[in-house]
Amino acid sequence: MGKVCLINVVGLTPKLLPHAPNISAIGSSNPLKGPVPAVTCTSQATMLTGQTPRQHGIVGNGWYFRDTAEIRFWQQANSLIQGEKLYEGFETAKMFWWFNQNAPVRWSATPKPHYGCDGSKVFDILDRTGCNLTQKLGPFPFHAFWGPKAGLASSEWIAQATATVMRENRPHLTMVYLPHLDYDFQRYEKHLPERVAEVDRCVKTVLDACQEINAQPVVVSEYGLIPVSKPIHINRILREAGYLEVRDGPFGEMLLPGESAAFAVSDHQVAHVYVRDENRREDVRKLLRSVPDIQAVLDPAELELDHARSGELIALSNSDAWFTYYYWINDDRAPDFAPTVDIHRKPGYDPVELFMTSMPRAMYRLAQKKLGFRYKMDVIPLDATLVRGSHGLQNPSPDGAVVVGPTPPNNMTEIKSYIRDLLS
Repeated sequence: MGKVCLINVVGLTPKLLPHAPNISAIGSSNPLKGPVPAVTCTSQATMLTGQTPRQHGIVGNGWYFRDTAEIRFWQQANSLIQGEKLYEGFETAKMFWWFNQNAPVRWSATPKPHYGCDGSKVFDILDRTGCNLTQKLGPFPFHAFWGPKAGLASSEWIAQATATVMRENRPHLTMVYLPHLDYDFQRYEKHLPERVAEVDRCVKTVLDACQEINAQPVVVSEYGLIPVSKPIHINRILREAGYLEVRDGPFGEMLLPGESAAFAVSDHQVAHVYVRDENRREDVRKLLRSVPDIQAVLDPAELELDHARSGELIALSNSDAWFTYYYWINDDRAPDFAPTVDIHRKPGYDPVELFMTSMPRAMYRLAQKKLGFRYKMDVIPLDATLVRGSHGLQNPSPDGAVVVGPTPPNNMTEIKSYIRDLLS
């Protein structure tokens, strides 16, 4: 049996490959057709199972859980993916790929804070590698993994950790997730070659370990990011039309999805629209089709998204637009979590978490924390026009996903069988 290292370089595209010499030297490259939505969780599940979202059930980075009337994003339980996964039957090290908790792999590492009963949070990782990663490399730079400070340090740490695990454990299959290009490519319209060169150096760290254990490297990406300038407040549109319900209270307005006739779960350039009453579905479709920056409102089956977790309708933005989760009309009634980095409480993806209102405010909040006072890190602006890049649609080459390796496939559903063939 051979050894393979599957390196997920988020945001890499055929157009960017010339700025990544280490990656380009691995082998041939192919544009990689993936699912809609072209987002992390859906793309990864497609690669892991070789199936479409209608089969594996990961219809986005989050969705509406009808049985509990809750919207949940960024769940990590491996059991959420339906179908056999790529790594089953192989001695695998899974490094920071999603759906890592309780995955049937021998070694793994994933971000996992500790939560106190008083609402406090201590950043950490769940290290199941046997390599004592934080002792050897120092604490994982959690603030560089997501939020206003997200940047190179997290991908460097993950690359070093992966190289350590490969050298010490020599797994048959290694999977590593490097998110670096996801950050500035959402913050800024221009895709600077310097960012590509930085993540290429992270890949080199992993490639050196590949050479030592004689593992075949393969690089994939989940999607390509494109410039955007137009946020679509889809839930405000539904609210103003009388479909969406909120509860006002001491912590701002809270969305009541279970009591709403219709609401949207926004995920970059795709939104699942949940419509409680079938008789009102066409009225909702007509309303959303009238929005200038929405290009289509489709039935899930048209996108191979006809799974029980999907919305009754799927809205797609224009290529230069994206969907916010914002449902409040006035910012003074925004929920208290809106100006914070809170990926699990927000009922939709929020790229504005990559920005900061001001450094002095952040320092003041940190001082409150260190002194033991109650505090909240309300340092995120409520200005969706700051976002300059997004994804979710199926971008054509050279702006879409890519795979680099020996005789690579051109469809994300083929990655599972492709990697298994290399292993055997």
